[in-house]
Amino acid sequence: MAELHPVCAPLAFLLGTWQGTGTGVYPTIDGFSYAEEVSFTHAGKPFVAYTQKTKDTGSGLPLHAEAGYLRPQEGGRVELVLVQPSGIAELLEGTVQYQDIQLASTAVLGTGSAKPVTATERRFWVEGEVLHSSVAMAAMGLDLQHHVVSEMYRLS
Repeated sequence: MAELHPVCAPLAFLLGTWQGTGTGVYPTIDGFSYAEEVSFTHAGKPFVAYTQKTKDTGSGLPLHAEAGYLRPQEGGRVELVLVQPSGIAELLEGTVQYQDIQLASTAVLGTGSAKPVTATERRFWVEGEVLHSSVAMAAMGLDLQHHVVSEMYRLS
């Protein structure tokens, strides 16, 4: 494996594959639970690749997936470029401090058939051996609010 690019050092705590479970709510849908797997990898370049997929805990059927790149910047800043097969693309910016990344969207774009999402906030943080992930979104004409949260454990 390539050596981690020095600019990516603040993101090293994320590297690997993580699995766990989460729950989701939103006013326009029924609450749900899911199994989640995320991977953070690098190729020696000044970014960390991110992939995520979820499935229904009961049936095992796929629910959601997304992929993107965390791009560390000077002064503890970080950017996330993210795409989803639902037709949504997010550009987020924020900070990384210790083992906590907090991001807010600067742009959310959708294809003509995508559900209308106008803003997102995301957080990834590690406590002990647990990776936590949360997402808030403004969608379907509603204000920004909590959508999903999960806890995962590193596999590799």
